[in-house]
Amino acid sequence: MDEVKQKEGWKQKAKREFIRYWINVAYLAVVFGLFAWYRRLILAQYEIKYLKYGVAVVEALVLAKVILIGDALGLGRKLFKDKPLIYPTLYKSVIFSVFVGIFAVLEGTVDGLFKGEGWRGWLIEMQDEGKYEFLARCLMVFVVFIPFFAFKELAGLLGEGKLGKLFLRDRHVLVK
Repeated sequence: MDEVKQKEGWKQKAKREFIRYWINVAYLAVVFGLFAWYRRLILAQYEIKYLKYGVAVVEALVLAKVILIGDALGLGRKLFKDKPLIYPTLYKSVIFSVFVGIFAVLEGTVDGLFKGEGWRGWLIEMQDEGKYEFLARCLMVFVVFIPFFAFKELAGLLGEGKLGKLFLRDRHVLVK
């Protein structure tokens, strides 16, 4: 009997993590996709083509997994256990904004390797795009992460599935 419960528990956990992962991917893909479209529209004024939409999806896929790993490791959970939600929200926003910056550097490195520029391809890309664009991107991602992690922290306090029910069903679910 314990083996059946353990197997069901494992399946439930896998299903829950799968759903969380794809919710994270969807949110991040929309945000990074909007950044890509913004860049494309700005550059179009100067008749410069920008077609790196796939990068937004890859960034979303990778960072969604990084967020799940951070959650599994309890990143900031014990550190801010009795503090207001703003503390873990801002902490996670900063940490994962740094991950976005690191991913941008890795992306430039890989792109540089494919273009034959070597390992310092990210430096060349940084010079082409400019350090201010890189910093602006990290700052924008930080601001976008604030509501993302605020909702995640709130969902953790309310309990499994309650925040989703509040948004997608009647509000009386908190009473039950």
